[in-house]
Amino acid sequence: MKKSVETIRGDSEGIAYEMPVYRISGSSTEAPSAYIQAALHGDELPGVVAIDALMPKLRRAAAEGRIRGNLTIVPRANPIGANQLLFHAAQGRFDLGTRTNYNRDFPLLDRPDVSLLPGDDVAMSADKRLKARLLKLSVGHDIVLDLHCDDEGVAYLYVPEELWPAMEDCAANMGVDAVILWGGQSGSSFDEASLHPYLKMPRRQARLESRVVTTVEYRGTSDVYPDIAEADGEGLYRLLVARGVVEDTSVETRKAFDGVVAPIEHIEMVPAACAGAILYDVKPGDRVKAGTRLATIVRAPGEDGGRVEVLAPQDGYILTRRSHRATRAGDDLVKLVGTRPSSDARSGALEA
Repeated sequence: MKKSVETIRGDSEGIAYEMPVYRISGSSTEAPSAYIQAALHGDELPGVVAIDALMPKLRRAAAEGRIRGNLTIVPRANPIGANQLLFHAAQGRFDLGTRTNYNRDFPLLDRPDVSLLPGDDVAMSADKRLKARLLKLSVGHDIVLDLHCDDEGVAYLYVPEELWPAMEDCAANMGVDAVILWGGQSGSSFDEASLHPYLKMPRRQARLESRVVTTVEYRGTSDVYPDIAEADGEGLYRLLVARGVVEDTSVETRKAFDGVVAPIEHIEMVPAACAGAILYDVKPGDRVKAGTRLATIVRAPGEDGGRVEVLAPQDGYILTRRSHRATRAGDDLVKLVGTRPSSDARSGALEA
């Protein structure tokens, strides 16, 4: 395993950001290669500790000559966002200089050729330099995993519809609870940018049936615990074994996924009708019927009629809920995977 340090020049003189990158060379040119990154949103840590749990397994496999495919791993993929704090609160989701989501506006390449990406000599903001650098590191790998987390939620994957059901074994081996299938554009997110060059190629040449591209949502921001990290690290390792990147006959891999699978158009972003304090009746992983009370908003404490109920718009599965307990009118409270398409047009897209 070799460590290098990528430097991202900042927007002001004297400012630069460092990003460690780990590489392991595989023994077979025929084996698939893998790229794994975490914390593209700088304050999302479950993927970081999952990689920390994965690394000893890879070091042991490397020492024993069992790494077949090339591996590139970036445990903290956004040193800019990781260093943005406001009054002790992490601000790692949006760049404070450009106000752009770090997981949006990635360059979309027409072919998997990193020479098409801008170099460091091009005048652009630091967040754009970071995005170009991450694509330079990731383009060309057969497996691309972008590790994120939600507010409070189950573990789930966003999978391009072109890669399903061929990626069913990935969901099974990673041990996630749900898969959300998306198609079309989602704002030039990292996963879209990673797949886009291959969608421009003839299908046989693109090898979509063996390609893995996914955004991994590892539960909630506070789910950073030793046992969860170890389980997620084991899931990542099991995926690498199943796909032939790592050889390990002691690992039992899985093929069939028995969790929730739904198109992104079925997601209902359930909003708050008013401002107030949130009293949740449901938690991630619950199944509900249409009309089920999801939460009560205490709008006017102690007053008659001072509570407002939030009801499920259709039958479904609670994927996530907000971690905060104070809401404004119109804030989304629950992400529900419905049994039918949402009637709310905005629910089909990934939220900011």
